[in-house]
Amino acid sequence: MTPRERLLTTLRGEIPDRVPVAPFVQDEYLAFYYPHKTKVDRVIDATELANELDFDLMAKHRAFETPHFFRRSYPNWELRRTESRGEGMIKRRLEIVTPSRTLALEETGPDSGAATTGVRFHVTRTLLQDADDAEVFLKYLPPLSDADRREMREIAATWRKIIGDRGVLAPWGFAGVFNFCADLCGMDNFYVAPYEDEARYRALMDGVANAMCAYTAALGETAIDCIGMQGHMAGGATTGPDYFREFVQPYEKRVIDAIRAAGKFSVYHNCGCAKRLYDNYRELGMTVWETVSEPPRGDNTLAEAKAALGDKICLLGNLDHVDFLKRATPAEVAAKTREIVAIGKPGGRYIFSTSDYLEKNTPRENVVAMLAAAREAGCY
Repeated sequence: MTPRERLLTTLRGEIPDRVPVAPFVQDEYLAFYYPHKTKVDRVIDATELANELDFDLMAKHRAFETPHFFRRSYPNWELRRTESRGEGMIKRRLEIVTPSRTLALEETGPDSGAATTGVRFHVTRTLLQDADDAEVFLKYLPPLSDADRREMREIAATWRKIIGDRGVLAPWGFAGVFNFCADLCGMDNFYVAPYEDEARYRALMDGVANAMCAYTAALGETAIDCIGMQGHMAGGATTGPDYFREFVQPYEKRVIDAIRAAGKFSVYHNCGCAKRLYDNYRELGMTVWETVSEPPRGDNTLAEAKAALGDKICLLGNLDHVDFLKRATPAEVAAKTREIVAIGKPGGRYIFSTSDYLEKNTPRENVVAMLAAAREAGCY
């Protein structure tokens, strides 16, 4: 099988020739691996890397992660941007001018050279400061235009030509519903929002879910294969199954169902604690849950997750990339990889990967040992 065939077979719940081997490759590792490049791309350079090291690429580009209404102006929705750099940091301010009021977002992050495109900036001023801001945001939130849809199709078509049979296109959509709303309002505030004013909480979640479903339908018209959703803010360390089922699950499920209706696979990202939410995840029915993170960064084991979810949900993970992959010997990496693949392999619905993205300063010889061991151990 080609890498693309192998991944698609696994995503459909069928048995491929071997377990797909798909490490999460993003800007930080690409900039580290290719230090001569002043710019790196999660499709172009990730495809080059996958061809060199021979792995099955799930290309997780961020081009669609920022929704259309944060990329350009529309009637009654004028965007104004400023940016400053100094002392190794980047500060950004986004203003949205509407007929009712101006909304403002401020964020900061490290100036990391070619890796900057992969950096997630820290919000220092949330876009929605109060209930009136939320009401204005929903009132003037612009729908996708024909030009937006055309641009999305053109970008995905270009990616498809680049990646070929090396893998699948799995770009991020604009997060999960709870994650996105928590970013709009401030994470700490949003956990208690349904108790302080449930009607306003549900109005925002509902409006954002509607926008995400429309966005998903547009992505369904493109050449991508999967749509990524970020679900880590409503993880098992911060929410319980009852809270999740009542205040998070209905909205996340609407988007997951919309992804399925659009003919794409859903990739739901929670790289931390999730054990308390296994029943919720079964009910959500995402195609893939990534990543199965073990202690101390998560509370999962692959064996337990496989028993609880593996008959219905494809699991992706879970070699420790933060400490073990950087510090172990190649022989130790190979042994641990074979152990993990042996747990995930039975019955299919498993993609071997690291517990999150490959980080800089990860020895190449360890990555090579990991990939070789996973390919060998994964044969059915």
